[in-house]
Amino acid sequence: MTAGVLFSHPACLEHDPTLLAPGHPEAPGRLLALESELRRREWPGWDFREAPPAGEEQLQLVHPATHVREIAELCSRGGGALDPDTPVVAESFHAARHAAGAACAMARSLLAGEAPFCFCAVRPPGHHAEPERAMGFCLFNNVAIAAELAIRELGVRRVFILDWDVHHGNGTAEAFRARADVLFASIHQWPFYPGTGALEDAGSGDGEGYTINLPVPAGSTGPQWLALLERVVLPAAAAFAPELVLVSAGFDAHAEDGLANCGLQIGDYVELARLTRELARGVGAPLGAVLEGGYNQPVTARCVSATLAAFAGEDGAGSPARDASLTPAAVAQVGRYWTL
Repeated sequence: MTAGVLFSHPACLEHDPTLLAPGHPEAPGRLLALESELRRREWPGWDFREAPPAGEEQLQLVHPATHVREIAELCSRGGGALDPDTPVVAESFHAARHAAGAACAMARSLLAGEAPFCFCAVRPPGHHAEPERAMGFCLFNNVAIAAELAIRELGVRRVFILDWDVHHGNGTAEAFRARADVLFASIHQWPFYPGTGALEDAGSGDGEGYTINLPVPAGSTGPQWLALLERVVLPAAAAFAPELVLVSAGFDAHAEDGLANCGLQIGDYVELARLTRELARGVGAPLGAVLEGGYNQPVTARCVSATLAAFAGEDGAGSPARDASLTPAAVAQVGRYWTL
């Protein structure tokens, strides 16, 4: 078995919002910086694979045909704006298909036992894309598509999705809000874009209790995020007993990321990854992650590199500190549904 598999594709560089919106933060340089950073060290036992494009049937695991067609047709006309934050160019549909295809290939690789961990270094990101709406730089919801593929086609009964991007993963939450076979947990700055993710929103119908929203204030730090993960999210996830663990791995809560106002450091991301890895090992589930946000390009690249190593089992310089000041309200809310 390999140590890990990294999926990417050159097509992911072709989606370039800066051609229509100069200065747009979701730029190809994000992946170029990551590729450069990964070349700075050896990755023994890792496979680096080009991701296949997702077919329409895979995209439609989450998104209706009308949504897929809207994006394809806009790109075929040369591009335009799906919403004020989400411009696309002619090549964007092709790039987004490869991003979603990477997530599908990741799920297949993990559940075939090819590796204990996989990472998708792709763009555009996905966690804001709702089933019928592209938004927030996101066209298709890559992590949601991977989860649906695992459940519908690969025999998985329960998937846990952890979203540690600084923005709430509204698209993923919406895709699974009435489902009890997917546990979704998000730690995110609040109040902040996209305006969803209140602590009291626990899902609906059969899915009530299977959405865990942990909003944190601007200025929150890594020790606070880690305490929430350790005290609230992981006990619920362990009780849920997932057969697959997926992470929407955004790095825009870093202190040097200009799109948000949190204070995480690289060591905090290493610790987030280590704790998530231990959860996956404890329940015997494979672990995969998909790149979401992170817009300070060199910082995001360093965060990803350190986090990949931690996910794959290297114990680097993780943060030992915990700050439980934000946990009481979260424990009270989530404890209504899970024994913490």
